[in-house]
Amino acid sequence: MLEPLGQSQVLPYLKGLSKFGWRFTLLSYEREQAYTGKGQQHCRQLANDLMRFDIDWHYLRYHQKPSLPATAYDVAAGIWYASRLLKHRKVELVHARAQIAAVIALALKRRFGPKLIFDVRGLMAEEYIDAGHWRAGSIPSRVTKAGERRAFAGADGVVTLTERIWPIIKEWEGLRDRNVAHEVIPCCADLQRFRFSSDTRDHCRRELGIADRFVLIYSGSIDGWYLTEEMADFFATFARKKPNAVFLWLTRSSRERIQAVMRARHIDESSFKIVAALPQDVPKYLAAGDAGLAFIKPCFSKLASSPTKYAEYLGCGLPLVINAGIGDSDALITQHNCGVLMQRFAETDYAEAVDQLDQFKANAAATRSAMHKVAELLFDLNEVGVARYARLYQRLISDDSQGKR
Repeated sequence: MLEPLGQSQVLPYLKGLSKFGWRFTLLSYEREQAYTGKGQQHCRQLANDLMRFDIDWHYLRYHQKPSLPATAYDVAAGIWYASRLLKHRKVELVHARAQIAAVIALALKRRFGPKLIFDVRGLMAEEYIDAGHWRAGSIPSRVTKAGERRAFAGADGVVTLTERIWPIIKEWEGLRDRNVAHEVIPCCADLQRFRFSSDTRDHCRRELGIADRFVLIYSGSIDGWYLTEEMADFFATFARKKPNAVFLWLTRSSRERIQAVMRARHIDESSFKIVAALPQDVPKYLAAGDAGLAFIKPCFSKLASSPTKYAEYLGCGLPLVINAGIGDSDALITQHNCGVLMQRFAETDYAEAVDQLDQFKANAAATRSAMHKVAELLFDLNEVGVARYARLYQRLISDDSQGKR
C-alpha cells in the first residue's frame, strides 16, 4: 500500500466504498521499505488515515526470492494471519486482488464461509510466459494455473479489467457452465486530480521551458511490457514532421537508458525532457501536454490489461496514441474517437498518426473537453470503479440473504 499502485488502484476504491457503508479489514504485503525507520513512520500515518474510513490495515513482509519457495511461504503466512483476523470479526466477503491473493482467499472461504470475489488483475501465468520469464508447461506456470482454476471454481464473483477477456476466461475450467456474478472494472483515475487546468498548464510549461511547443508525453515505467524503442521511433518521425515538438518522459526509470535511445535516433537534447515526477505531481505535467503516448507489447495476456495511464491521459484532456491489441484499446479509439490507434509499428503509420494528431490539435479546447468526457464515461474512480464494486458487493450479499431465506 506504500507503492504507487496501491496508492492509486486500491486505497481510493476502498475509501470510496466506505462511504457506502462497507467496512474493510485490509491485508497487504509490503516490501523492505516498510520496515525501515521512515517506512514504519509512513505505515503508522497511513494506518491512522485509513481508520478514518473504517479500514483496518494489516500487513506482512513480502518475500521475492527464491520465487516459488518465497511465494509458498507468503501464501502460508497469509492464510495463517488472515485466519486469525477472521476468527474475531464477522466477514461477509473476501475480496482477493489477483491470483496469489485468490489462493489465500479460497482457503478462508473453505474454513469460514464468506463469499469470494476473485479480482483478476491480469493473467499471471500468461504474462510471465509472454514476457519470457517462464516456459509454457513449466512448473511455475502449472502451479499458477492450478491455483487459478481452483480460485475460479470457488469464486462467487469475478472482476475483470476488460470486456475483451471475459468471453475467453469464462469458458476456462472453473468458470465454464457457472453463472458467477461478474463486473468489468477498468483501472480508473480520480478525475478531481486528473483534469485540465489552463493555469497549471501555463505554469508547468514555463517551469519546463517549453513555451508553445507541441508536447508528446509518456508517463510510467520503461522497457518490459512498454516498448521504449518503438516510442522513441514514433517521436523521431514526429520530430521530422514537427521540428518544434518535444517529448516529455515522466518516469522514475533510468535516465541513461532514455538518453541513449533518443541519441541513437539523433534526437537533440533540446527536443526531449526527462522528469522523475512524484505521483502527486503527475497531473500537472500531463496538463502541460498535447497528446499521451503508450506503446505496449501486444500479446495474449495483454487482452486482460487496462493501463492506468489511459484514464490519466484522458482525464487531463490528452488524446491517446496507443497500439491495438491491449485490453479494450481498440474499442476505446474506434467507438469513442479519443486518439490514434496504431496497427503497426512502422514509419508510414507513424507519419499518418502525426497528421491525425494535427486534427485534434486544431481545436485544442474542444479536444480537451471531449477527452475528459470519455474519461468520465469510462474511467471515473467513483462513478465507474467504486459504483461497480459496490454493485457487485451488494449483489453477492443479496444473493446470500435470499439463499438463507
